[in-house]
Amino acid sequence: MAAVTGSMPPAATATQRAPRSPGAIILRRILGSWQGRFGTIVLAVIVALGLLAPWLSPYSPVDIDPEAFSMPPSAAHWFGTDEIGRDVLSRVLHGATVSLQVVIFAIGLALIAGSLLGLVSGWLGGRWDALIMRIMDAFLAFPLLVLALSIVAVLGPDLVNAMLAIAITKMPGFARLVRAEVLSLREADYVVAAQAAGARPLRILFKHIWPNVSGNVIVYGSLSASQALITESALSFLGLGVQPPTPSWGYMVATGIQFYQSWWMSFFPGLAIFLTVLALNFLGDAVRDAFDARLGDSHG
Repeated sequence: MAAVTGSMPPAATATQRAPRSPGAIILRRILGSWQGRFGTIVLAVIVALGLLAPWLSPYSPVDIDPEAFSMPPSAAHWFGTDEIGRDVLSRVLHGATVSLQVVIFAIGLALIAGSLLGLVSGWLGGRWDALIMRIMDAFLAFPLLVLALSIVAVLGPDLVNAMLAIAITKMPGFARLVRAEVLSLREADYVVAAQAAGARPLRILFKHIWPNVSGNVIVYGSLSASQALITESALSFLGLGVQPPTPSWGYMVATGIQFYQSWWMSFFPGLAIFLTVLALNFLGDAVRDAFDARLGDSHG
C-alpha cells in the first residue's frame, strides 16, 4: 500500500503539467500584461457599445430636432447635439460600428491578399518575385494617406471604397513581410525534406511554411489596425469616407471643427478615436510581446 500511495503524486503532477496549446499560451501572455488587459477591455467595451447602439442610443442618430440646434451637454443630451439637432451620443455609439467595421474588413483583406502575394513571391522567386515586389514598391512610394486619397478619388467616396483603399495601402507591408519569411524558410531542413518526399508546393506552403509565418503576420496586423482606423477617420474627415447621414467619427470631427464654439461636437468623437487607437496600440504591443516570448521559450 505504501508503494502504491507513493506512486500517485508523480502521476498527478504529470497531469497537472500537461502542455498548454500555443493559442492558450499566447492568450495568457496577452492578458498577463497591463497593456493587453487595457487594450482588450477598452476594445471589448467599444465593440459592445457599437453592437448594442440600436438599444443604448437615446435618440436616432439621423433624426433632426429643429428645437435642439447645437445644444451643449445636458441631462436630455449627455454629449450635446450637432448643428442640425442630432444627438451626438447616439451618433458616437453608432459610429463605433462603422469605424470598427472598416478596420476589421480592411486589415482582413490586406492580410489575405498581401500574405498570398508574399507566399507566391517568396516561393517562386525569379521574374514573379521581381514583378510582384516592384508593384508593391510602387504602392510604398506614396505616403499612406495620399495613396488612400487617390484610390478613393478614382473609385468615388463610399464606405466600401474606403475599406478597399485602406486594404490596398496596407497590403504591401504584409506582402513584404511574408516574402522575407518565406525566403528564409524555404531552405530549411523540414522544407527540403518535404520536397524530397514529393510534397506539392501548395502543401509545403500552407502546411510547413505558413504556420511559422502566421505569428509575425498576426502581430503586424494587430499593429496596423490603429493605422487603419486613423486613415479611415482622415478619409471621413475629408469627406471621402463614410457619407452622411451615416455617422462616422472622422466626419463628426470635421463637422465639429467648423463650429468651434460648440466644442462637444468634435470633442466626443475625437475622444472615441483616441481611446480606440490607444487600445489598439496597447493590444498590438501585447500581441507582439506574447509572440516574442513564445519564440523565446521555444528556442530556450
